[in-house]
Amino acid sequence: MSRRICVALYDEIVRLRPEWRHEDDDKGRIKVVMTGAASDPPEWQPHIRNKPRRELLARRFRDPADPFCMVIVRDMWLTGFDCPSLHTLYLDKPMRGHGLMQAIARVNRVFRDKPGGLVVDYLGLAHELKAALATYTESGGTGRTALDQEEAVALMQEKYEVCCGLFGSYTTPAGVVRGFDRSRWTGGTPQERLALLPAAQEHILAQENGKDRFLRAVRELSQAFALAVPHEKALAIRDDVAFFQAVQAVLAKRAPNDARPEETLDHAVRSIISRAVAPEGVVDIFSAAGLAKPDISILSDEFLAEVRGMPHKNLAVALLQKLLKGEIRTRRRKNVVQARSFAEMLEDTIRRYQNRAIEAAQVIEELIELARQMRAANARGEALGLTEDELAFYDALETNDSAVKVLGEPTLAQIARELVETVRRNVTIDWTLRENVRAQLRVLVKRILRKYGYPPDKQEKATQTVLEQAETLSERWALA
Repeated sequence: MSRRICVALYDEIVRLRPEWRHEDDDKGRIKVVMTGAASDPPEWQPHIRNKPRRELLARRFRDPADPFCMVIVRDMWLTGFDCPSLHTLYLDKPMRGHGLMQAIARVNRVFRDKPGGLVVDYLGLAHELKAALATYTESGGTGRTALDQEEAVALMQEKYEVCCGLFGSYTTPAGVVRGFDRSRWTGGTPQERLALLPAAQEHILAQENGKDRFLRAVRELSQAFALAVPHEKALAIRDDVAFFQAVQAVLAKRAPNDARPEETLDHAVRSIISRAVAPEGVVDIFSAAGLAKPDISILSDEFLAEVRGMPHKNLAVALLQKLLKGEIRTRRRKNVVQARSFAEMLEDTIRRYQNRAIEAAQVIEELIELARQMRAANARGEALGLTEDELAFYDALETNDSAVKVLGEPTLAQIARELVETVRRNVTIDWTLRENVRAQLRVLVKRILRKYGYPPDKQEKATQTVLEQAETLSERWALA
């Protein structure tokens, strides 16, 4: 973030929150901390302070009772600045190594009941953070970088009991209200499951401060559940968690001022969708929830068998086509070659179906087989010992070509690993617009291919595919 951007961001924030602004250093809720000179533009001058004035702001910011709660910094306060109450850090600057660790450390201090710090990453620094953590732990650092799963399970069970208790019996001035029966959630039809939600809301809302207590309890349960899976105790309560989250989603949606728990709602929908399709039709819970279409991970063997048994075969085709297209779109952001291959297979099958060259029953079988191939493709990376990104570059090497295949899987896998490391190290945010960077990458890719004896007549096409894959992954890295 440049100083110009710092000032522009400040101006935009105070335009939305004018009451946060104040010209005096000892007043106001938001400030910019950056260095400068008298030659800087006039609009920057109010934000350029000498050392004593910056120290005053630092003292104010460290005081949790002071209204000063937001600061926009430019290469300041990342080292030697300690503020235990600080809980959120917005990162908009490429960082790595000890610099990244020092930045993260600004929000990881223990303070009262603060459970931890939140880092909002606008650039996709997860890879650099993992590398920095690895260096830290190898250097003998102390402390904990992860929560023990058994602790997460114990916390999950505690929060689960709280949620169950809210659906138990309770006493009112009129007498004892019986506990809520949610057994149809696991054993009923899709319509019966959805019909449970209004009654469940009524049960919660009838209790004193029931809504707030329930929303808080489910939020805490969801956080603990996410840490506990795939522990067997977490899987055992999966259906109940999905029920609680579904009720939470409806309750939260009723209040315009309540924050929408998108991640929780997404998890709830994905937990119950495998039971949301029945022979009588499709229950469209996606558009009602305001979520994107589900991915192919819901196509379990049981789900596919259920689709095969649907009496409305054309409806089954439409359903499978819709889900497969959604999965291919998702894969296109990760693995260009794989997505292109599956898209061609899907288009060929649907074209023959539309031309009445094959019957609906046959196209269902072909689409189900395509879904299984997609599932199998997900496991290829594990079998080859490759990450998702490395597998994408592995597929870009035309591994099905006989001249390439002679190199052997271990060699091709090593090429893929080296390509990922090289591309990550050399791409910048705007690298696709800079021909000199692209040219340098082409040289580096060809150098790696030659190093491992990749067929010379195949190198140019492989290089183009690798760069195309690099463009896709660099976009995803920036959004991660």
